[in-house]
Amino acid sequence: MPASSNKATPINLEQALSHTKHLDGRTPTNSDHNDGNSAYDTLSDFGNGGMFIANYTGFSEWERHANGDEMVQVIEGETSLVLLIDNEEVPNKIKAGELLIVPQGIWHRFESPKGVKVLTITPQPTDHQIERPID
Repeated sequence: MPASSNKATPINLEQALSHTKHLDGRTPTNSDHNDGNSAYDTLSDFGNGGMFIANYTGFSEWERHANGDEMVQVIEGETSLVLLIDNEEVPNKIKAGELLIVPQGIWHRFESPKGVKVLTITPQPTDHQIERPID
């Protein structure tokens, strides 16, 4: 992976994803972020956060980003990106080649039962919550 101090280095997404291990059965309480052979990887620093990839089947916890919008692009597979808007869960199905911008401060989660490889540009810090937030 390119060093974060050398942002002018091209990033090959296919090659980067080949270094991830597919996580089958992700749940809000079962994630391998701390595993040495991970389904997740950091590609580069970006703005006030970073560029990340993930390779999994399953469902994520709720998250939100107080310091900016998040860009989510599906590289392979599909996901339903559920946004919590006015206390209503609004699903947004996105598939390979499509992207969605999650507005700043909006709670959201991923439903990916068939599997997804995804690229995100994510501001930090990120708030995480297992239970459905009260909007």
